[in-house]
Amino acid sequence: MSAVRGFPAFAASSAQARSTRGRSWWARAWVQAMEDTSLDNGQLKKGRRYANSGQVGTITVSAGRIAATVYAPEDTYESVVQVDELDAEDWRRFLEQVAARAGHIAALLDGEMPHDLVEAAADAGVALLPGIGDLDPSCTCDAWELPCQHAAALCYQVAWLLDADPFVLLLLRGRTREDILAELQRPAAGGEHTPGDVASGERAGGSDGAGVLVAEVLAATPGELPDVPELPGKIGLDQLPVVAIEPPDGVGPAVLQLLVLDAARRARAVLNALLHNTAEPAPLDEWQDTIRLAADFPELAAPLTAATGRELALGIQAWRYGGAPGLDVLEHTWTPDPADLNRARTELQATDDQLTITTTANHLTITPDLQLRLDRLGRWHAYRLIGEVWTPAAPASADPLSAFAAEW
Repeated sequence: MSAVRGFPAFAASSAQARSTRGRSWWARAWVQAMEDTSLDNGQLKKGRRYANSGQVGTITVSAGRIAATVYAPEDTYESVVQVDELDAEDWRRFLEQVAARAGHIAALLDGEMPHDLVEAAADAGVALLPGIGDLDPSCTCDAWELPCQHAAALCYQVAWLLDADPFVLLLLRGRTREDILAELQRPAAGGEHTPGDVASGERAGGSDGAGVLVAEVLAATPGELPDVPELPGKIGLDQLPVVAIEPPDGVGPAVLQLLVLDAARRARAVLNALLHNTAEPAPLDEWQDTIRLAADFPELAAPLTAATGRELALGIQAWRYGGAPGLDVLEHTWTPDPADLNRARTELQATDDQLTITTTANHLTITPDLQLRLDRLGRWHAYRLIGEVWTPAAPASADPLSAFAAEW
């Protein structure tokens, strides 16, 4: 059975507080696809009013389908919007594009949808974002327009969900966040390659898997350097050339393999940055790297917990939602520009003037059990108070309203 995610109803807000067109470019593309399909601007206008007035109930998202109850003055309606799922071949090609650059999956986890990822997927024949006619709305009301005001309101609010988490779009297309991460980390089996691997027998800069030979470089005449090699494909555990190596005391063979695999992938990420003139992975201290390893390889969580004598669960969750900056806001406070805090407070209170927001350092505590924390990159992290522990609750967002909506 496909996974289903439920999102709490959005509270009423003014049009100035939350734009129904979305803030991110991918959310705006979603809205554009819906509006381009419409033949009645009056229904769209009413839909925007419904979306902002809090008349759309809990939204459920599953593969190929979003649905919600819409509360109108005269009745209650069930609205549904259907989207085509990607088939297995489409997903294979899409995951190849994600795996081709180390920054793609990091961007998705940071709540971003890279333009070049969507464009590369389109070049590979995978239309990730819907276009005109790709959204199929329906409603239990008797309006003949498609979308009607109720389905339009639902679509506008889905744009807010997409602002907060692009994985909502991927779920609509048929895969959960967990499915995608598992697929990208799955070791190759039976000689097959994981997404992003080069074809069998190929190599970076050559055809026998050995890369560019030093002799070829030295033999090149002045001014005729060889082409920059292509990025090698990712390898799986069963492809590691780890033979006749005795692991150090206290490190089992399986742990050694994972550490070697991680070193290979980190080296590949650095090489990718050098080849494409992008930022290299940020240096990490010992604790940050411990959390990163445990987040990337769950099998290492237990031995790393034993080695450090520290609980890792909260750190792992913070890392998965926000990387090193997410771990930092879990463990430390800092003093940001007061203007940034005041601007976020004003935006939040515009959605509900009954909110009482208290400020402490880089924390905005909105309800007794909901808090937003600002990291040093300007992103907001939602936290829930569970028991007596403030716990990371959603992916980081540059927009405080999106971070708030993700957990409200």
